Amino acid sequence: MTNRITINYEKKPCYDIVFTDSFDLLADELQAFDVENRKVAVIMDSNTEKLFGHTVQDVLKGHCKEVLMHAFPAGEANKTLDTVKEIYKKLIDAHFDRKDLLIALGGGVVGDVTGYTAATYLRGVDFVQIPTTLIAQSDSSIGGKTGVDFDGYKNMVGAFYMPKLVYMNVAALKELDDRQFYAGFAEVMKHGLIKDAMFYEWLLENMYGIHDREPEVLEEMVMRSCTIKKLVVEKDPKELGDRALLNFGHTIGHAIEKAMHFEMLHGECISLGMVAAAYISWKHNWLSMEEYYEVRDMFVPFNLPISIDSIDPEEILHLTKSDKKMESGQIKFVLLKKVGKAVIDRTITDKEILEAVREIYFSDEDAKE
Repeated sequence: MTNRITINYEKKPCYDIVFTDSFDLLADELQAFDVENRKVAVIMDSNTEKLFGHTVQDVLKGHCKEVLMHAFPAGEANKTLDTVKEIYKKLIDAHFDRKDLLIALGGGVVGDVTGYTAATYLRGVDFVQIPTTLIAQSDSSIGGKTGVDFDGYKNMVGAFYMPKLVYMNVAALKELDDRQFYAGFAEVMKHGLIKDAMFYEWLLENMYGIHDREPEVLEEMVMRSCTIKKLVVEKDPKELGDRALLNFGHTIGHAIEKAMHFEMLHGECISLGMVAAAYISWKHNWLSMEEYYEVRDMFVPFNLPISIDSIDPEEILHLTKSDKKMESGQIKFVLLKKVGKAVIDRTITDKEILEAVREIYFSDEDAKE
């Protein structure tokens, strides 16, 4: 199984996404970048090091001038400038220069950290994405967004920097624990909700195949999700317009993520944020009540939360004010006109946000009733 999608940047081919079911073709794909004459640094977290580190190292042996393996502790809490600093030190000590190559092996955190390191080390070195989680394969590895969190605020420091290649071993998704897998599915669901009602319906129709992680179903799901993101990022590579639609659920979701000190996974928080955004869409008379409840309830079969009992709604409202999507003091909020069609709304009030957060807030008092 090998398929390929080309991502264009400024109307010119920029990089390929390769879909396959092993790491066997990785060395062949990298030969296009003259790796036999380049040092390669594989950046991982502690989880992907155990799962795939040795396999990828063995695949690259004998094909590169030198292979450096570096792992940092897993988790969003380590998506920081301190982690980037440690990678800088490793690269400097190993005498990496501008002609050398970084590889991000892992999920969204690894991809963002490695991409930002590549964008800033020696003012820019080439890098390759090898996403191994569903959230990275379906979303974060595509489009050139890189960055780290700062003082707990999501992606406050970053750069747009395109990879040379995205190599997807879809079979790696079999290794994810259930919680990580379904958290990644939140971004897949998002793509259907904002851009493709037929894909959204396909996801519901193939629910059991997704649960069972059937190879053919996973391949089609990831490819269709990537195709949706391709269309969005090619149209608006630096988020000056429609690319902001990809932030559906992220304004409130990021606020919950920070309030929970990253104890919840990104996709779990985005699921809650999408429910809140769908609620506002209903209150704007874009979704019917029935459509809102259908969207909300469709997260449940995929083990994603639709309510939370451990937040302070007022704190969540406050945290949305520090969201990087603020523009002249106003949040660019993404709502649904209908399933498959999202819009950007700059008129959402604090009162509406607070009401939406209270909709997903399940308090102790609610439990007693």
